[in-house]
Amino acid sequence: MTPGRDRGAGAPHTKHRALLAAIVTLIVAISAAIYAGVSSDDGAKNRAPLADGGGRASRGDAAPASTGAWVGSWSASPAAAEPGTETTGMAGRSVRNVVHTSVGGTSVRITLSNLYGQSPLAVTHASVARAAGPETAAAVAGTMRRLTFRGSPRVIIPAGGQVMSDAARLAVPFGSDVLVTTYSPTPSGPVTYHPYAQQTSYLADGDRTADATAVAYTAETPYWRYLTALDVLSNEAKGTVVAFGDSITDGFGSEPNANHRWPDVLARRLHEAAEAGRGTPRYGVVNQGISGNRILTGRTGRPADNPSGLSRFERDVLERTNAKAVVIVLGVNDILHSPELADREAILTGLRALVDRAHARGLKAVGATIMPFGGYRGYTDARETMRQQVNEEIRAGRVFDAVVDFDKALRDAYDPRRLRADYDSGDHLHPSDKGYARMGEVLDLDLLKGGAPVKA
Repeated sequence: MTPGRDRGAGAPHTKHRALLAAIVTLIVAISAAIYAGVSSDDGAKNRAPLADGGGRASRGDAAPASTGAWVGSWSASPAAAEPGTETTGMAGRSVRNVVHTSVGGTSVRITLSNLYGQSPLAVTHASVARAAGPETAAAVAGTMRRLTFRGSPRVIIPAGGQVMSDAARLAVPFGSDVLVTTYSPTPSGPVTYHPYAQQTSYLADGDRTADATAVAYTAETPYWRYLTALDVLSNEAKGTVVAFGDSITDGFGSEPNANHRWPDVLARRLHEAAEAGRGTPRYGVVNQGISGNRILTGRTGRPADNPSGLSRFERDVLERTNAKAVVIVLGVNDILHSPELADREAILTGLRALVDRAHARGLKAVGATIMPFGGYRGYTDARETMRQQVNEEIRAGRVFDAVVDFDKALRDAYDPRRLRADYDSGDHLHPSDKGYARMGEVLDLDLLKGGAPVKA
């Protein structure tokens, strides 16, 4: 375990450092203003108004008061507006998202997002069920539950907004696949989606939300649409750890439908440790990775597709249900793709800004070293030098509360500028399934203990 960061040791007290801090502060302020102006996508605090008409949940669907804690079992960051859906969205189709639980519970609730929509999204029917098996749209018999929103089966989500459902009584075990289905009869676009799910979901024509069979679900899709979170009322876990990163956290290139992303491996280890009574944190794990993500810059748009880590940290980390710790795995895309901002001090200042915001909410911040990318098309000696400089500060304990050294764990011992061959997916940037497994295994579970350090 590395020592807590010491801002005094090794940190230059120069005008350059002060200027970089001011720039990062400005980026955060501008991003926050943009999101405030276009979106109310801030969890249960801003639930969308109900559509006209009432409607009650079927008997037994609504969850009664129970013991346990609400924790995050699955999530995905809303990443962009789906191309080609600008006019009609998913009108007239049932969208059945398949997600994988990182912790079990006795009741569930979901969050739907219309962050990138330009018009209100009317959801007239939504359901949740346990999947009958891997790679299927069929549900386990007797597990289909109709979801409600403040007691109504219908909800209208304003453009830029999101809504959290009421709790539904449904027992879901750790490591199970869950089907979350929505139906909207009216055009509404563009669709808010997460493009690199590494998970097959399904589409059906018409309102097939209550179908327990897979017969109508003839279209497969590699995306998650609208759905951004699945929380569970759990006696297994007391909190949530958030994996916050780019494509390497998103699991890009991992085997589809196999849950081989490194946060999936971490979730399995936490579950096994809790079952064995080892005294490690009892946390669910949620994955807030977005492929191509950077610390400092996002793409254009209001809201921006693929927003910067600084601008989305509030939404994707601090507002996750019962968040206790965050593992930050960012920086490689800033080095590879943002030459105008990517210098050592800008990246470090951005990372420290994320840590400060985590501390302000009581979260512990674990950070990762940046893994090698020798052989990747963007590799240069200058970028390698920058990576080494950033990693030097991270290892010295001057950025995060604790460090997981992914660089050391996955690099080639004979050429540390590159990933080890069996950990390399083949593009020399993204790990193989074996590499992702190594990442999930090397993170010391004890690093997740405790909270933000107490200020002196």
